[in-house]
Amino acid sequence: MADSIPSILTRLRSGRVRILWLVLGALLLVSALPIGLYHRQVLELSQEKLVDTERVQQTELTRSLAQEVQFFESNLTQQLISQRQILTLTGLIDNVTDPVAEPKVTRLLENFVDSNRNSFIYLTAVGRDGKGTTASQGNFRAEQDPFVAKALQRAFVSCVQSVKFRSDPLALAPDNRPAFVMAVPLKDSQDNFTGMLAAVVSLDPILHRLQDASVRGRAVFIVDHYGHIVAHPDTQHFVPGEDLSDKSHMVAQIKALPKDLRNTETVRFTQKDNNRQVEMVGTYSTFPEVNWAVISERSVDEARADAGVTELNQQALAFVSVVVLVAILFGYFFAVGISTPIRSLAASTRAISRGEFHQRTPVRGATEISELAENFNLMASDIEEYIEKLKEAAEENRELFIGSIRMLAAAIDEKDPYTRGHSGRVAKYSTIIAQELKLSPEALDKLKIAALLHDVGKIGVDCVRSRNSKTCCQASNCTTNTWTAAAIPMA
Repeated sequence: MADSIPSILTRLRSGRVRILWLVLGALLLVSALPIGLYHRQVLELSQEKLVDTERVQQTELTRSLAQEVQFFESNLTQQLISQRQILTLTGLIDNVTDPVAEPKVTRLLENFVDSNRNSFIYLTAVGRDGKGTTASQGNFRAEQDPFVAKALQRAFVSCVQSVKFRSDPLALAPDNRPAFVMAVPLKDSQDNFTGMLAAVVSLDPILHRLQDASVRGRAVFIVDHYGHIVAHPDTQHFVPGEDLSDKSHMVAQIKALPKDLRNTETVRFTQKDNNRQVEMVGTYSTFPEVNWAVISERSVDEARADAGVTELNQQALAFVSVVVLVAILFGYFFAVGISTPIRSLAASTRAISRGEFHQRTPVRGATEISELAENFNLMASDIEEYIEKLKEAAEENRELFIGSIRMLAAAIDEKDPYTRGHSGRVAKYSTIIAQELKLSPEALDKLKIAALLHDVGKIGVDCVRSRNSKTCCQASNCTTNTWTAAAIPMA
């Protein structure tokens, strides 16, 4: 029956541990422990290399996206300036609200919007009075969106001051599409302010690029220098214009940088996610021309899974499990091969302690154990031989003792022909009766000896009274001699 846990603990405390557990423990230490330590060391080195690789990838990604976004914004500005030049060449720039010129201006704006449907959602040309003509995609109406209308108002104020304008990030209904407003002033040949050319620009091309880059747990998004979201691949949870300064370590770090600084940096930090701290690797690249920054973040766990570290851990765990199982099997058979002969030897020892001197232990197992079994069997043989000799000597002594008693009883009986054989007959009948009473062999021996010696008192009597005796001693002498016989010492 298997040992219980308390008994195993008791044996451990007392230092009595089975060979099976010792062998299994030794094999596990020799096989599984070095593999586990080696795997841990390799894993630590792999993690460091993994973080370095992630840094390189994020640096290349953010720099590339920063260049793309900068080129995208520069291209949009250049297209808007080109459209202004067309108005100048056609002579429509002096008064875009003139009833004669307005249809031509509208047609130019519509052609421009149709040719740039991926980026320009809305285009308007207004005069000095803030009124003008517009062109848009679909049913978009700038005046229906209060944020867009307010941005256009600020744009007009900036253009009056002959300053190009770009608004803060905007979220267009109904899907929170990222966009912004940009505008350039209109001037005549004498450099007088004549109006404004403004556009609502969609960042869908940039958003699609961010969504393509945000794979396998990596989040890539754009913020401005004030910490507001410009474009984020998860538009449901991150709305353009939302302030992330208090929610993102990277955004807070960007907000603290000088506006004119162009910088790329990778940092490791922890971020709280579902009430637990997650180790993160993040990289940002700023481009002061637009005052924006591209951020790439990823958890270390996701990076490990992407690099195959999780799969490597699973394979290593499976390999260690197989090694441990093989070690347990081999250890079990080795331990059984060692412990079985020892248990057999212990069982033979217990048998001899019970008096079973014929018990022998099988000679098998390792050389040392076989020699121990052989020597034990030789010792058992010698003990059995000595015990047999002792038994024989004890039997001889018993026979001598019984013979001496018989001779003493016969000598007593020979004093009178009438009592000759009397003690032997008493011993015989007493033995027969005791056997019928089912007395033990020891009791039979004692009874037999007692029967043979029951008349030992006659040894001190000179003559014995009997019915057939013709000679008689004096009564007083007989009585005295009886007390004399009773005083004879018995062994």
